[in-house]
Amino acid sequence: MRTINLLLLVASIAVAESWSGLKGGLKSEVLARSKRRWVLSTIEVTEEDEGPYPLNISQMFNTMSGNHVFHISGDGVDRHPVGFITIDEVKGFVYLQQKIDREIYRGPFHIKFDIFDKNTKNKLDKELSFDVEIKDINDNEPLFDQPYKEVNVKENAPEDVLQVPLDVTDKDLENTPNSNFTVSILKQAPAEPRIGVKKIEGTNHHQLTLHGCFDYDKIKMYEVIVQAVDKGNPPLSSTAVRIINIVDTNTHPPTFKAREYHAQVNESEVIHDFLRVAVEDKDTPGTPGWRAKYFFIKGNEEENYQIDTDPVTNEGILSVIKGKDFERTMNTTLQIGVKNQEDLWICKSKGGKLPTPDSINVTVKVIDVNDPPEFLKNPADVYLREEELPGKELFTPKIKDVDSKLEDIRFVLLSDPADWVTIDEKTGKITSKKKMDREAPILNGSSMYTVLIGAIDADEPPATGTGTVLIHLGDINDNLPHLVNKGVIMCGNKVNKVMVAAQDADVPPFSGPFSFSLGDDKTVMQQWKLDPAFGDEGGLVSRKSLPYGNYTVPLVIRDQQNAIGKDSLRVMVCDCGDKAVCRGKEPISVNFGAPGIGLIFAGLLLFLLLLLIFMCQCGKEFMHMPMIREEGNQTLIKYNQEGGGSECKAEPTRLLTPTSPTMTDGIKQHPLQMAPVMSQDMDTYNSPMFTTINTNMTSLGMQQQARDTFRSQRGQSMYSTWNTNNQTNTYQGNSSRFKRSISMLSHQHVADHIDRRLYIIDRNNVDCPAYQPYQYGYEGQGSKCQSLDQLSFGDPADEFKFLNDLGPKFKTLGGICHQTIKEKNIQI
Repeated sequence: MRTINLLLLVASIAVAESWSGLKGGLKSEVLARSKRRWVLSTIEVTEEDEGPYPLNISQMFNTMSGNHVFHISGDGVDRHPVGFITIDEVKGFVYLQQKIDREIYRGPFHIKFDIFDKNTKNKLDKELSFDVEIKDINDNEPLFDQPYKEVNVKENAPEDVLQVPLDVTDKDLENTPNSNFTVSILKQAPAEPRIGVKKIEGTNHHQLTLHGCFDYDKIKMYEVIVQAVDKGNPPLSSTAVRIINIVDTNTHPPTFKAREYHAQVNESEVIHDFLRVAVEDKDTPGTPGWRAKYFFIKGNEEENYQIDTDPVTNEGILSVIKGKDFERTMNTTLQIGVKNQEDLWICKSKGGKLPTPDSINVTVKVIDVNDPPEFLKNPADVYLREEELPGKELFTPKIKDVDSKLEDIRFVLLSDPADWVTIDEKTGKITSKKKMDREAPILNGSSMYTVLIGAIDADEPPATGTGTVLIHLGDINDNLPHLVNKGVIMCGNKVNKVMVAAQDADVPPFSGPFSFSLGDDKTVMQQWKLDPAFGDEGGLVSRKSLPYGNYTVPLVIRDQQNAIGKDSLRVMVCDCGDKAVCRGKEPISVNFGAPGIGLIFAGLLLFLLLLLIFMCQCGKEFMHMPMIREEGNQTLIKYNQEGGGSECKAEPTRLLTPTSPTMTDGIKQHPLQMAPVMSQDMDTYNSPMFTTINTNMTSLGMQQQARDTFRSQRGQSMYSTWNTNNQTNTYQGNSSRFKRSISMLSHQHVADHIDRRLYIIDRNNVDCPAYQPYQYGYEGQGSKCQSLDQLSFGDPADEFKFLNDLGPKFKTLGGICHQTIKEKNIQI
C-alpha cells in the first residue's frame, strides 16, 4: 500500500508539470503534505472567460490498477456556489461549467479529491485537495458615489481645499493596476478661478481645490466635470458633475449717503429717533454682509446719545437717552462710524487691503428751555416725637433756579396723605397742623411720614421742581399691652399648660418683654398660676385637673415702663384625642354586653314560643275553618276627629255568662287561637258537629252572649267590631272610617261558627289544658248607629292578603309550626 501511495504522488507531480504550459494549468509548486491529506497546487481560471463550456481546467491521475472512480467536493461543487466545477469520474478531467465573476465569487475555491473502488465503493487512497483561484481582469471602471451634486461655497472661501468631497471606488482586485485610478478635472466653466483636485493621503477620497478668489458680483455659479481613470489594460473611466453655487459675503464696505448731518434737541429732554442717517452697501440685502452696524467714534463721552439700526431700511436711528444741560453745552458734534455685522473680506491674491470704516459728523444743537427750580436737599429728613402739639415748624427748603428769580417762586403741597402739615406758599416752610400718631395705619409700621412739595417758577410756561420731606416720628408710651389671641385650647388629656402671647403697638423701650399676673379673683388663683410670668409670652398653668368646659381668666400685663393693660383670656379645656384640637362628640352607641345579649335571645325564644302556641294545637284533631279577611286596604286614618257623628243609641252588651260546664270550657279557648278562625263553607251548618253544639247550648240568648263577648274582645284588638244585626260591618278607629261590603249572612255565619268552635276545640283537646279567655278592660260592644248601616265595605277576600307578605322570618316560623302540626296529625 505504501508503494501505491508513492506511485500516486509521482503521477500527480507528472500531471502538474505536463499541464503547466496550458491555460488554466496547475502551478509547479511542490506538493505540501499534511497529517491526513495531500494538497495540490492552485488551479487558476480567468473570470469572464468566453469558453467554450464546459471548460477543461485540469486532469487527475492515479496509477492504481483496477477499476476506480474520481470524486470531488467543496466550494463550487456541492457548496456555494454549487455547480461551477465538476469532474469526469473515470478519466479525471476537471471542468468549469460556466462563466464566473470574481467580483461576485471572490474565491479561492477549496476542493477535496478522493478515489473510490468502483465495485466496493471503498476509498482507495488518502484524501487529496486543490484550490481553484479566479484571476481578475479589468472589467470594472472607477465610480463616483454621487455622479451629480450641487454645493454652496462662500465667496470668501480660502484658497487650496474647498469643502466639496469626491468619493470614488473600483471593484477590481485591490492593489492592482485594475483598481488603481486617478481623478482630474475634465472640464470647468467658467475657467477662472482655476479649480483642481487633490487626493487625501492614505485614502481614495478626493477634494476640489481653488486657486484664486471667487467674485460673487461677476460669477455666481460654476460647473465642474471630474473624471476618474484606472490603470488597467485597457483602462476604464467614469465622470461626475459638481455644480458650485457662490454665496455672497461681505466684500463691500457700507458708506454714508451724506457726509454731514445737523439736528437740534431741547435741553434736558429725552427723545427717541430725533435723527436718521443712511448708508449704501453693494452686498446682497438682508445678509450679514449688508446689514449696517453703527458706532460712536467721539462726542458721546457722557453717553447722552444712542444709535440703533433699523432692520428694514438699514438706517441709523439717533436718540437722546439722557437730557443735555443748555447752561453747560449749547452744541455737540458726534462722529459716527459704520461697518457690517459680518467682517469685511478682501482677496489677498489680488493684493487688496482692508479699508477704514466710513464715518460722518452729526452736529446737535441744544435749545435752552425753562429749567424747574431745584431743591438743594432732596430728600430732606425731619425728626419729630409723635403726639406733639400742632403748630411745630418742621422744615424750610432751600432751592436754586438758573432761569428765574427766587422771590418769584411759590411752594405747594403735592402729597400730604393724612393732612397733618401745612406749607407757606412764599417760604416753603412746613408746619404741623395735627398731632401725628406713629402707630397710624397709613404709616404701615414704618414710623416715617412722607410729604411731597413743589416749587413753581413764574416763567412761561412755568416749571415745577419736586422735593421730598421724610418726617421720622419718635415713639412714646401711648399704647397698652394686650393679648394677641383672646382664646386658647388646653388639652386636658395631655397638658395642663398653654402659652399666652402679648403685644404692644409701641416699640422698645415702651413695649415688651412683659410681666404677666392674674386678676384679683381668689377662684382664679386657686385654679391657675403663671409660669413663666415674664417675656413676650406667659405660661398659664392649671393647678389641678379641671373639668372639661370653658373658663375665663383675667390677666394683667405690664410693659417695660410699667404701663398696665388688662385683658381676659378664654380657655377651653377639652379632650384633644391624638391631635391639638378639641375632639368632636362621639356618636351615641350602645354596648349590650353578655347580659343584654342573653336577654335579647330570651325575648326571641319567648316570642317564638308564643307564635308556636298561636299556630299549633295539642290533640289528635283540629278542624279547619275558612277565614274572612279583615285587614283593610292601606289608607290614612285620622285619629283626632272628635265630632260630626250622628246621634244614636248604643245597644247594651252583656258579658258572656256560661250556664253549663260545657259552655264554660268552650269559652276558655285563648283569643290568639280564635283570631285566625274567621269563616267556613256553608257545609259546616249541615254537619253533625253543628247539631251537637246546638244541643249543648242552653238557649239562643246564651249563644248571643257568647258571640257578643267574643266580639267585644276582638273590638279591643286591631280588628273591627262585627255587627250581626245589620247588612254592613263597620270598623271604628277613633273617628276614622273605612268601608267593606259583606252580607248579613256572612256576619251570622262567622259569629255562630266561632261559638261552635269554642266548644268543639275544648272538647276534642282533652289532653291539653284549655286557655281561658281574658277580658282586657271591656267597655261594651259599641254603638249600633243606624246612620252607619249604609257604609259599604270592600271585598272580604282582600282583607288578609297582608298575611302573605309578613317577611322571611314569619315564613320560617310558619314552616316550624307546619312541621309540628304534620307530626301530630292535626287537621286545620
